[in-house]
Amino acid sequence: MSKSRAVVELTARFDLGGDDKIRALSLSPISDSQTLVYLGTSSGSLILLSLDTLTNIVSRLGSVSLSASPVESIFVLGEERGKVLALCNGYLFLMDSLLSQPTKRLGGVLKGINVVARRVRGRDSSSTDLLPSEISTDSSSSKKFLQLLGAGNLVNDVKGKDFPHDRVHQGHYVFAVAIGERMLLIELQCDEKEGLSSSFVVLKEILGIGGIKTLVWLDDYVIAGTVKGYSLISCVTGQSGVIFTLPDVSGPPLLKLLCKEWKVLLLVDNVGVVVDTNGQPIGGSLVFQRRPDSVGELSFYLVTVGDGKMEIHQKKSGACVQSVSFGPQGCGPSLLAADEAGDGNLLAVTTLSKLIFYRRVPYEEQIKDLLRKKRYREAISLVEELDSQGEISKDMLSFLHAQIGYLLLFDLRFEEAVNQFLKSEEMEPSEVFPFIMRDPNRWSLVVPRNRYWGLHPPPAPFEDVVDNGLMAIQRANFLRKAGMDTPVDEEFFSNPPSRADLLDSAIKNITRALNRIEDMENLASSENNCVVVEELETLLTESGHLRTLAFLYATKGMSAKALAIWRLFTKNYSSGLWQDSDDLVPYLHDNELIRLSGKEAAAAEAARILEEPCDPELTLQHLSWISEINPLFAIQVLTSDKRTEELSPEQVIQAIDPKKVEIIQRYFQWLIEERDYTDPQLHTSYALSLAKSALECVEVQNGIPEADAGGREAHDCNVGSISLLESDVRERLQTFLQSSDLYDPEEILELIEGSELWLEKAILYRRIGQETLVLQILALLLDMYLDPQNGKEPMFKAAVRLLHNHGASLDPLQVLESCIMSNLQKLSPDMPLKLASDTILRMLRARVHHHRQGQIVHNISRALDVDSRLARLEERSRHMQINDESLCDSCYARLGTKLFAMYPDDTIVCYKCYRRLGESKSVTGRDFKRDVLIKPGWLVNR
Repeated sequence: MSKSRAVVELTARFDLGGDDKIRALSLSPISDSQTLVYLGTSSGSLILLSLDTLTNIVSRLGSVSLSASPVESIFVLGEERGKVLALCNGYLFLMDSLLSQPTKRLGGVLKGINVVARRVRGRDSSSTDLLPSEISTDSSSSKKFLQLLGAGNLVNDVKGKDFPHDRVHQGHYVFAVAIGERMLLIELQCDEKEGLSSSFVVLKEILGIGGIKTLVWLDDYVIAGTVKGYSLISCVTGQSGVIFTLPDVSGPPLLKLLCKEWKVLLLVDNVGVVVDTNGQPIGGSLVFQRRPDSVGELSFYLVTVGDGKMEIHQKKSGACVQSVSFGPQGCGPSLLAADEAGDGNLLAVTTLSKLIFYRRVPYEEQIKDLLRKKRYREAISLVEELDSQGEISKDMLSFLHAQIGYLLLFDLRFEEAVNQFLKSEEMEPSEVFPFIMRDPNRWSLVVPRNRYWGLHPPPAPFEDVVDNGLMAIQRANFLRKAGMDTPVDEEFFSNPPSRADLLDSAIKNITRALNRIEDMENLASSENNCVVVEELETLLTESGHLRTLAFLYATKGMSAKALAIWRLFTKNYSSGLWQDSDDLVPYLHDNELIRLSGKEAAAAEAARILEEPCDPELTLQHLSWISEINPLFAIQVLTSDKRTEELSPEQVIQAIDPKKVEIIQRYFQWLIEERDYTDPQLHTSYALSLAKSALECVEVQNGIPEADAGGREAHDCNVGSISLLESDVRERLQTFLQSSDLYDPEEILELIEGSELWLEKAILYRRIGQETLVLQILALLLDMYLDPQNGKEPMFKAAVRLLHNHGASLDPLQVLESCIMSNLQKLSPDMPLKLASDTILRMLRARVHHHRQGQIVHNISRALDVDSRLARLEERSRHMQINDESLCDSCYARLGTKLFAMYPDDTIVCYKCYRRLGESKSVTGRDFKRDVLIKPGWLVNR
């Protein structure tokens, strides 16, 4: 059992007087300041009280006598102008909430009742609606017939698809009633407009369960407690099963619905087991000091009463946090009721004829009390519990962590204090400055003067905090020897710390709070309020936090200084965070976290700065070293769409090492394809660069067989990459040569004339109109495929593919005469005729296809021209009727027989206004030269 603390406090008392005892109790809040209290007595009376929660005054409003037998249970139905249902002498009695009207007893089959439980549906419940087929009443004209049926209809349950779950708001309430060896599920229908007029319907009858002492109905299952044990009963199927049996020697069963979690607590003597709606145990058991007479729920606490004592327990652990005596030991059974429908702060307990009210102490006051008593662990536990239950706001949570941290700090528990500071999201870092520097200093004005709850002294330097703390320990030790209790940590008494150790712990832990490198870099790299950067330069440089300084420079627009730091990192790792060149650091690239070497991470950060709008000279200055580390970063800089001022291609080429051919080629490709550059010299340079790369790849590939054994072995590992590079470069070269019309084909031909780039040469010869040379190249290639040397087999498929890919644009007759016929004597007799014929057929079909495409384009162009002429004719022949009532849209003068002008947007002005406005700008302000008007009728609809 933990130390007792004040969770609830006494607010009011009430005594019935005489020999009458309280047997049933229910609370019903009707406003923020008033709660109705219903008492059922052993003499069969129902008494109504009113508790004013502002003045704590209890008033008696009325009473009604139900029977000579005790009232067993009370249910409040509805909030305003509701009803009250009571079980007394085996019958159910219905009354109005103020007990002002005559009582009505429900008869028929509802007699000899042992226990009643109201159905409760959990949050987001998909439980079944049990729907009646008819509405029966025991006060209608069919009373005699219903009595024959038992004063109620026994109907089958129906799955409710279209029936709403809010029937309770319409006066419909569902109960489980235990009578002897059976249990009835009934629906009580109360008409609030007609006083106590009501009826009930039997929804289901379940047999074979006797001796029921307590019931809870949650969703589709009823949990019943008997002297033998607890059972789970389905209200849909009527089937039942045993949850567990009770020992032979045990007290009566007791159930409590936990409305916060929608679970049920089952009592076995002093042990509580929590189960879900399916009867499955949840979590561990709760062990109480004694078997309770009654159990209640107060926020995230469980309240038990019995033998004149009330105990408040934590729901999760079962630990008792407060024990209150409200009656003498052995005073008899006690009852407990909680305000579960209101704010959940009110409790009422009974013993004999006395009624005592308790109210929950506000959480802030509970935490203050614990902090004053230096019970920090309990305070932290309470704060965490409140946070998990959603009982406090985020701001309040941050406030409490900071407040607890200050108290721990002044108690010399620096590690725990800093842990609390780090959990506070609202605490400003400048709040710890007074512990480091004495006032006044340059930061004194920026330190917030937040005293929190005033439970700790004002902030002071750590030397003063440690000295005052040691003096307090000595004073407490003296008082303890004198026999007085003092709230000081026992560890300080058994092992007193030295002043040096405490100062060292204070500095180390406060540094741990301030030296959060990742948070510091995130702050510097995002929008911040660091106005005077110069004041931070020295501090960050001396402490070695150059990365933070570089981020800060970048966010403040000081790109040159930031780039200088990142370049320094690529030369000297010891200046940054990486002591080893092989260390990998995290880097966020395209919202994906990757790991790069320290040098690459520095280059990536520099490239990120240069991708943004900045001075072109700065970009050219740092482009070289970035490209040396990772060409990909240099390409990202050159091809950035964020730049507002374009770089000069000539200066870019000068800034990059000529060996970085891939960077230059990607840059040229971006300029041509993305920026639509039309400079012939740029196109020619790009084609020459691709051609040189293709020639180098061919030379490397041809040189591999001629290498010696060692060279051949060295080349084996690179053959795949070389062939892939050649394929990629030659494909890009061929695509560009075919798509661009701005390069100089003769200059490219001069470069590759003596090479084996036959397809490229064929494209260039065709570009300059030398079709004969193109055919000769194709013939040469065919000869190489069909009659290879060195005893190799003919490559028929390659020859067919050559004609298929490059022969569609040629004249089939010329191909047959110049290529096929000239090589007829070289054709192998083994070449399948079908391969050649298929190729010629494709060429002929392509020729016909091109011819038909041209006809289609020609006819479409003629149709567009006709439609355009027709639209123009219709517009020019459009009429506008002017009469004596027509007005100028500009000066609003009557037109009459005056000259006027009409604009394309159908506005009409007089000639005078036309001269003033001009012919291209109408009265609406639209300038037709800049904002061209297109009407739907002018669009070609073919």
